[in-house]
Amino acid sequence: MSLVVVGSVALDSVETPFGAAEDALGGTASYFTTAASLFTRVQVVGVVGDDFPPEYMAYLQSRDADLSGVATLPGTSFRWKARFDYNLSAAQTLDTQLGVFAGFRPELPPSYRDAEFVFLGNIDPDLQLTVLEQLRRPRFVLLDTMDFWIGGKREQLGKVVRRVDGVRINEGEIRQYTGTFNLRAAARKVMEEGPRVVIVTRGEYGALLFSQDDLFVAPAYLLEEVRDPTGAGDTFAGGLMGFLAREGKVDRLTLRRAMLYGAVLSSFTVEDFSLGRLRAVTLADVAQRYDELVRTTHFDEAALMPAGKE
Repeated sequence: MSLVVVGSVALDSVETPFGAAEDALGGTASYFTTAASLFTRVQVVGVVGDDFPPEYMAYLQSRDADLSGVATLPGTSFRWKARFDYNLSAAQTLDTQLGVFAGFRPELPPSYRDAEFVFLGNIDPDLQLTVLEQLRRPRFVLLDTMDFWIGGKREQLGKVVRRVDGVRINEGEIRQYTGTFNLRAAARKVMEEGPRVVIVTRGEYGALLFSQDDLFVAPAYLLEEVRDPTGAGDTFAGGLMGFLAREGKVDRLTLRRAMLYGAVLSSFTVEDFSLGRLRAVTLADVAQRYDELVRTTHFDEAALMPAGKE
């Protein structure tokens, strides 16, 4: 089924203790599309400058993405420069150049407006509202946000939250948004505003899925090597939404499976800089890690119980 992503297409320069990348393909829409395109075709809404490398656009086209919603304008593309220390938990932003993204006004082509699944990437809540106004009858809209918008545009962000089906947010941000430390209580507060699903991401500790009738703890896939965490959250969202769109439903079981696919896809992203690892991943690779994740987190209590014990 149709899947739309609205977000940045950027050039990232990232340094970690394990290496560096300069002007690499980045941005929410790039990571999301790469992951989601393993399951379904993605319709992308974004903007780049006329300096955007043609090979990066060709790559996105190679994912069979519909790029008719990506505008190329005179000027420079969005650039982000950051450094991570050894714990890799938070980026130190060194430089942000918005370029043409500063004037970004998302305009959905007519063919996008009947989309059934939509991911609102981390952009100004006012712009997220304009996207919602252009949609007809989406089945499931997932919202992403960050501390900057929570602190600076809390009222407008609340208007968006009340109109979407799901929210993806990290544990620090949901505490900031709700003023509640306990994650279960904080998720309940968000759901009381309207969303039926709240997904709280916790980095290397996985993610939590809250809904009115379910609580699911999705572990992260345990890796031996992590080089760059940039884009892991957007990749998680791409895997999750791509799977939901392919299945065409958002029931309890499908959501749980989608959470695991999101975890698996994000595990590939962090193994290299930019899309270096993720772009080469196949559905067979994803299935292998998915099966391993299920196998290592499931147990049959009766089978593990010593003989003669109850």
